[in-house]
Amino acid sequence: MVSLHRTIRNMRRVGLREWWRQMQYIGDAKSGVLVGTDQISTNSTASRRFGNRYFENMNGEEEVPGALGVFIFNAYVLLKFVGRQRWVDFAQHEYHASQVPPEWHSWIHHIRKDAPTNDPVIKNLTPPWQTPWVENLTGTRGAFKTYNTVAPKINAWEPKTISRGA
Repeated sequence: MVSLHRTIRNMRRVGLREWWRQMQYIGDAKSGVLVGTDQISTNSTASRRFGNRYFENMNGEEEVPGALGVFIFNAYVLLKFVGRQRWVDFAQHEYHASQVPPEWHSWIHHIRKDAPTNDPVIKNLTPPWQTPWVENLTGTRGAFKTYNTVAPKINAWEPKTISRGA
């Protein structure tokens, strides 16, 4: 549960308008450092990015702890709270998980240490032929629908009727 003190502190940091927006969308007041956006694209054929903003807050006293993670390292068991210090602020009101590109997904889930804007591996090893990330359009008008160009093998019977002469 979010404490009143933490909510008021974050409301002062981010401003009343952004605080209200956060409470409406994610139900929590958060303040952190803007790490980057996914609007930046090195590929000139990329027609659109989502415009999401990605934040990080490494101050452990300010964040609500997430799940308790168990890590085994050289036969030592380490317990650590993980998972609540990185988040995405979606640009669209109707958002879903496929609007996060893979490189940002790996950063949010702590697979990569550095954000894609600062990670030299992602900057240098992204091939020029790679197509831009497109969200999953299943269930929308833009969804892929197959069509058949072959004549059907079985045709339904259609009775032939002759009109009676008057």
